[in-house]
Amino acid sequence: MAPAGPPANRAHLVQGKRVLEEMGLDVVYGKYLFDDEEDLATLDQKRLSDLHDAFFDPAIRGIFCANGGFGTARIAPKIAYAKIQQNPKVFWGYSDITYLLNAIQKHSGFVTFHGPMLASDLNDEARTDETASSFLSLFNGESLTYDASKSNLNTIVNGTGEGPLVGGNLTLLTNGLGTPYQVDTAGAILLLEEVEEPSFKINLMLTHLEQAGVFATVEGMVLGNFQMEDPEEDRKIKQVLEDFFCNASFPVVANFYIGHCQPNYGVPLGANAKLTTSPPQLVIETGVVKSEI
Repeated sequence: MAPAGPPANRAHLVQGKRVLEEMGLDVVYGKYLFDDEEDLATLDQKRLSDLHDAFFDPAIRGIFCANGGFGTARIAPKIAYAKIQQNPKVFWGYSDITYLLNAIQKHSGFVTFHGPMLASDLNDEARTDETASSFLSLFNGESLTYDASKSNLNTIVNGTGEGPLVGGNLTLLTNGLGTPYQVDTAGAILLLEEVEEPSFKINLMLTHLEQAGVFATVEGMVLGNFQMEDPEEDRKIKQVLEDFFCNASFPVVANFYIGHCQPNYGVPLGANAKLTTSPPQLVIETGVVKSEI
């Protein structure tokens, strides 16, 4: 399904679909997957219908989003969370999907998955073997270990923290402040990632989260990819992150390949995680139970 907008390139979607089929999945499309160019109220209803149909259909075991976009916050208040709670299944995506990942996790009470999407990440041009392998945790039920073998992790603040992994896209988390869908960071490991936002906006959003108390009770910080095509702006963002968190009271580790990047490693939000810095490593419990695999 595509709750943030239809895939711009249908060939890319078909390529991503093939990757899931090669894993043994029987992939079906949401009824309104390609719908666009209507008034927002009509689009909201169609996207909500696809979401509910997928959750309530007992033949559907997992829901994978095609790509990001915008507008998921509009349907969050209309979701039947109590009924979804009675029909738990994999819900997978990132970017604008962050809003739904956190809303469903918070109000339906089960793990959601921040991970690569069919059209934008699994197409033949973008896909890496590591990105595709992110889905394997859904089948083997094993915990995930992210260490220096996956990327050159950069420790900003030393320490150890443990708690549920929460978070996602920085812009969407900031947009959720003061709403019923605000990310719950108390006792949690917080994941942040972003794409093509300049350093001053990153600083502004981090300041907003800090002043809203979001960082006050976190147990650790995982900084994913903050992709910028401009090398100088990319350098400025790295400096902003280091300056902002260098005096944090919790461990902070940067340069995880999570978010708008390749490879893009999928992680379960809501699952318990442990962040250490000697050596830098993130270990996350499985997001599925054996009866669901």
